[in-house]
Amino acid sequence: MESTTDLKIGQIVKSKAGRDKGRVFIISMILDEQYVLVCNGELRKLSSPKKKKVKHLVIYNTVCTEFAEKLQRNENPDDAYVRRLLEPYKNNVSKEMEVE
Repeated sequence: MESTTDLKIGQIVKSKAGRDKGRVFIISMILDEQYVLVCNGELRKLSSPKKKKVKHLVIYNTVCTEFAEKLQRNENPDDAYVRRLLEPYKNNVSKEMEVE
């Protein structure tokens, strides 16, 4: 998938290229058909998300609709909230890394 047509705000992704390779993020904004903004509450805060090409991401089927709804309602979720959302996925990624 190299297009944003099937992506949603709040979808969980993992970087497969760049300095942040292997890190889990959540999509905070879709910019155009090739780029999205991602954050993880640690290295990339909600206030300064990372612009990533879709082709450099592994897309998970999981969408955190609550996160997307908070952004739509301008409730401004904080970085701790994002870290809590991503915690289960970080553990799975580290286990995958150990197998390799």
